[in-house]
Amino acid sequence: MEFILNLKVNSNEYKIPSSLTFAHAVKHYRETFAPRMLRQSTFSVADGHLKVHLEADWNETPVEHIDIDAVNEWIWKKRQADLSWVTIKNILRTMQRVISCCSKDKKPPFSQEGLAIPERDKLQMKIESRGAVSFSWFQAKQIAGEVYKLDVDEGLKARYATLFILASASGLRCAELFALRINDLDFKGGTIRVDESADQRTYTLGPCKNVAAYRTVLLADTEGREALSMLKRFLKGPQTQTSFVFRSKRGTALRETSVLHRFLHPVLRTLGFPQAGMHAFRHGCNRRWELSGMNPAVLRQQMGHSSAVMTARYTGEIPLDKVQEAFSKMELENIGVIGKWPRCTGSRLVVYNQQTRGVSGRRTMAV
Repeated sequence: MEFILNLKVNSNEYKIPSSLTFAHAVKHYRETFAPRMLRQSTFSVADGHLKVHLEADWNETPVEHIDIDAVNEWIWKKRQADLSWVTIKNILRTMQRVISCCSKDKKPPFSQEGLAIPERDKLQMKIESRGAVSFSWFQAKQIAGEVYKLDVDEGLKARYATLFILASASGLRCAELFALRINDLDFKGGTIRVDESADQRTYTLGPCKNVAAYRTVLLADTEGREALSMLKRFLKGPQTQTSFVFRSKRGTALRETSVLHRFLHPVLRTLGFPQAGMHAFRHGCNRRWELSGMNPAVLRQQMGHSSAVMTARYTGEIPLDKVQEAFSKMELENIGVIGKWPRCTGSRLVVYNQQTRGVSGRRTMAV
């Protein structure tokens, strides 16, 4: 009885140790689950989380003992090691997938909603996400112009200047841009088809990020038409239909690291712009389309987002010059009577006078 009392096995809190440890779950994840279910790039990222952060701390822990209390204790150790909350949450997503893939109900043993993240840190994360670097169309043209000043071959200048302009005009992901082929372009229809993605970890072509990523992007605005015109000049001459639009000397897809280190980052330093990756062009395109009044459903499809929440995240904090531009537009529209829009109904003409506060008057005249 004394032995049982000391072990507290008769309490509701006691859990009988399972023979299944986190190490067993990792083995199943690596050998069975990941090869069948995950893209190579996804597994590569997750494997890094396992090797660097998870295996050393959790391998000998029984899976049944991994609950939200144990996780909260662990995350504070990681915070003390200066790991960001964003990184910690990404690591925990890997941990949840590893454990759930070998469980009977396929559910993770804890929810991230229970993470003990201080409110001030939650607020700071939201502020930082709103401040993600975003290149406007004007900035993209400045970047392209600076590329032409680099001391490199003229062909390289044209390639990367066109790449940055198209990225800004279309909002395509970096992996989607690098996987574009000649037969994906329809200059007459003004469209770009997205049906492949270039994995930047394995340097292989594969499926797109999600179902929504398979799409046809229409470039019908001024920026899109300008980008297509520039792209057409870049591709002048005979082209093999299955060749990459932006390709290396060997004819392979470009690598993001090379694009950033050799071209984008040097140009950003020269212009005094914040250092960022290709995704900053995508953010800028999303914001430009949204501020132009594009229908939300159309915007989501153009961007290849799987939810409206993701599209909203891309907008971020609106720059002050764009806010001022919106106010200026409002002032012009609200000077006196904005205009008259006739609507015919049978033999009568109905006229609406729209002023500062919506429809203010209505009159009917015989025709």
